[in-house]
Amino acid sequence: MIGPNGEGKSNLLEAVELLGSLRSHRTSSDRDLIAHGEKESSLRARTIEGDVLQLALRRSGGRTAQRNGKVLERQHNLLGSLRCVGFSALDLELVRGEPAGRRQWLDRVVLQLEPVYGELLSRYGRLLRQRSQLLRRGLGGTEANALLDAFDLQMAVIGTRLHRRRARALRRLEPLASAWQQRLSGGRELLELAYQSGTKLEGVEAEEPWRAALQEQLAAQRSEEWRLGQCSVGPHRDEVGLLLGGQPARRYGSAGQQRTLVLALKLAELELVGEVIGEPPLLLLDDVLAELDPGRQHLLLEAVGEGHQCLVSATHLEAFKGGWRQDSQVIRMQAGQVTTDA
Repeated sequence: MIGPNGEGKSNLLEAVELLGSLRSHRTSSDRDLIAHGEKESSLRARTIEGDVLQLALRRSGGRTAQRNGKVLERQHNLLGSLRCVGFSALDLELVRGEPAGRRQWLDRVVLQLEPVYGELLSRYGRLLRQRSQLLRRGLGGTEANALLDAFDLQMAVIGTRLHRRRARALRRLEPLASAWQQRLSGGRELLELAYQSGTKLEGVEAEEPWRAALQEQLAAQRSEEWRLGQCSVGPHRDEVGLLLGGQPARRYGSAGQQRTLVLALKLAELELVGEVIGEPPLLLLDDVLAELDPGRQHLLLEAVGEGHQCLVSATHLEAFKGGWRQDSQVIRMQAGQVTTDA
């Protein structure tokens, strides 16, 4: 997809990502996804299997999801119909950015592997907001503490399920990402991924011990949380450690090493999702080639050139050579209008 900056290329790729994952890598607010002055936005796509997917976003709040004209009871029932892995220039901040960005990346990976994860995330988010509102009101007393006990029980159950799924996904990603880092760096760099839980979890992964640990820590932190007005333990405090040669890449990695690391993470994500679902996911490359040097451009295109359907946005065609140009359909976007090369 070729066109000048500001013509809507990223919007089109973001729409595909939203239908596939119900999330945008750019914003968490639906209002930012609706044109100024409009009350709602509607997305519609047809998959290669023939399914027609629709998602309506309303400025007043709420969404409506449809598959083949049938309104779905829950929007999360749309997950799994369209698997995609996105890679944009914003992802290059994954290493040096804040922990929330790395949590969101890991969540997007888990969503592709286990669509039920989306419902768990939503439930945990609601519980966290309600619990934090209660803490900020600072009422204290027996009744408030009884309410917190009820919240803690539910958050421990849901939070443990999030912890376990994130930890499992990262264990599966690490050998793939490490292999890609070795390949991209010419064998010079060893990449390690470390799941740094926002809850102190000891021993092997298991539902009941981890649930009990989270519930116990929520109770132990309560007096401090009354003072701060926020919850200080749980999956929302997780971090993903990215280590090169045993050192934090965020602090010690060069700009080139950090970009190579992000590339390795995305290629590992692509490989893992393909292995789990049995077919390669759709790959979305949003103007990312402009942020990579020619060597990394070549490695990326070489790695994904075979066996993947890719939607790529760029301002010019010079980076695409040989088989890529021959096997691609070129779409041009100008002033929001789409045309195809003959």
